[in-house]
Amino acid sequence: MSPPSQRQDDRQYSGFQVTQSEGVDIVTLDRPHRLNAIDSAMAHDLANYFRDLRNDEACRVVVMRGAGRAFCAGVDLKATEGSAPDQQFGNAGVRAELAIQRVNREFILEMRRCPQPIVALLHGAVCGAGFALALAADIRLAAADTRMNCAFVNVGLGGCDIGVSYLLPRLIGASVAAELILTGDFIHSDRAHNLGLVSQIVADVEALEGASAAYIKRLLKVAPIALRLSKEALRHAIDAPSIDAVIAMEDRNQTLCARTEDFHEAMRAFFERRDPVWRDA
Repeated sequence: MSPPSQRQDDRQYSGFQVTQSEGVDIVTLDRPHRLNAIDSAMAHDLANYFRDLRNDEACRVVVMRGAGRAFCAGVDLKATEGSAPDQQFGNAGVRAELAIQRVNREFILEMRRCPQPIVALLHGAVCGAGFALALAADIRLAAADTRMNCAFVNVGLGGCDIGVSYLLPRLIGASVAAELILTGDFIHSDRAHNLGLVSQIVADVEALEGASAAYIKRLLKVAPIALRLSKEALRHAIDAPSIDAVIAMEDRNQTLCARTEDFHEAMRAFFERRDPVWRDA
C-alpha cells in the first residue's frame, strides 16, 4: 500500500502538539504539569484543529494521547480561579457562564463531526472534560491504571456536561450511565472493558503505542473515502428515527463508494491476493 500524501502543519497549538506522518495525526495533550487539564485557550485550539480536519483529506486517522501521568484530568479549574462568573448575578453572570460553557463544549462537537476516526489512548486520570474527550473518540484503548469519571457533579455542577449525557448511555446503556453521572464515581479499566467502553486494556502507558499501531494499520487498509463515509454513517445512525433512515444512508454511501477508482482497485486486489494501492479517487 502506498503511503498517503504528506503535508506540513507549522501551526502552534495551545496545550497540545500535533505530529503528522503517513496519513496519521498524533495529537498529544501537553500540559503534564496540570495533568493535561483543559484551559480556555486549549479548548479553543482543540475546536479549531478538529474543525479544520473536515477539509483535510491527507489525514485519515487521528490518535489522541496525553503526556505525563494522565490522559486528561478535565477542565483546569485553577485557570478560571478568581474570575469565575458565579460571582456575578443576573443576566451578566448568565451570559458570562454561557460563553465559557460554549467554549468548553465546541471541541466535543467538532470531534464528532470530523470525518477521520479518532483513536484515544487512555491512561491515568480521565475525568470530566477528559472523560468527554475519550467518549467523543471512536475507538478507546486503555492502560490498566486508567480511571474515568463524570467529575462535574463532584464540584457542584450537574453531572451532564459537554456531551457526556448523550454519548455515555449510547456506549454503555442508561442504567450504568446514570450511576456514573449521578454519583461521579470512578469507572476503572477492567469494568470499562467489560462494558465495551474500551476496546482493549494493556499493561501500561508504554504499551499503548504498540497496541494502537495494530488498529491504525487496519484502519489505513480501508479505502479513504470508505473510512470517512463509514464514520459519518455511524454518527447519523445513532440518531436515526428508523431503520429505513439508516439503510437510506447506507445505500447512499455504498453508491458513492462504488463509483470510485478505489472500489475497483479493492476488487482487483482482492482477487489478485495483494494489498490495494489507494488513490483516494
